[in-house]
Amino acid sequence: MNKNQKWTAPKIRALKGKEKVVSLTAYDYSTARLMDETGIHIVLVGDSLGMTMLGYENTLPVTMEQMLHHTAAVARGVKHALVVADMPFLSYQVSMSQAVENAGRFVKDAGADAVKIEGGAIRQEAIRALVENGIPVMGHLGLTPQSIHVFGGYRVQGKDPAVAKRILDDAKAIEAAGVFAMVLEAMPADLAAQITEAVEVPTIGIGAGPKCDGQVLVVHDLLGLYGETSPKFVKRYAELGTAMKKAFEQYKKDVEKGSFPGPEHCY
Repeated sequence: MNKNQKWTAPKIRALKGKEKVVSLTAYDYSTARLMDETGIHIVLVGDSLGMTMLGYENTLPVTMEQMLHHTAAVARGVKHALVVADMPFLSYQVSMSQAVENAGRFVKDAGADAVKIEGGAIRQEAIRALVENGIPVMGHLGLTPQSIHVFGGYRVQGKDPAVAKRILDDAKAIEAAGVFAMVLEAMPADLAAQITEAVEVPTIGIGAGPKCDGQVLVVHDLLGLYGETSPKFVKRYAELGTAMKKAFEQYKKDVEKGSFPGPEHCY
């Protein structure tokens, strides 16, 4: 497909078995615009912005208004990629009407092309309701960050055979409900491979090994902008945090010694 065309949920689904799906998170216009120019398939406005952009300890405090604000900024920067918005904690769990209304706001008010919700078979009804109302849904299984209190922290899921079977069953359940793709997070690579083989929609891994149909990373992890250490599954492609700190330090020195602004910076 020509990278100048617009990616849609059906086009992403059709990549299964043909082409790896490439996804990254973005939370602002400028970053999203640069990503989109590279031709990646999916820009995910993750609720991880609670940690990377807002300084929370986890994703749970993130609100609908915060997600709508950042999603709209990203959507303004994207012309070709599929923009997927994370539905934050308690924005879809209370009732079907709540789920449809909030998902609709992402599409109607913020310009998202699809939404992502966490959970397996328990989310079948919500997924089906959203899809039937014209809102494409991406699923999310394995380590689902909105359930960290249940998991007891950020722990790999699916090492126990019983849990692995449940995750596999959940994948089949959300596929049947109508997701066009699903994120598989922090699970053994062989389990992710088994799920990928078992479902007919693309699996997008993050800490789930190389056999998934695609991959997603948090952009701040990829660029070296968030924290001194990264999860095992992260590959840092740049150390922009270090470069930015050096630039800030040099700017401070130049201002203090009076070398900035120079004659060339004056009107």
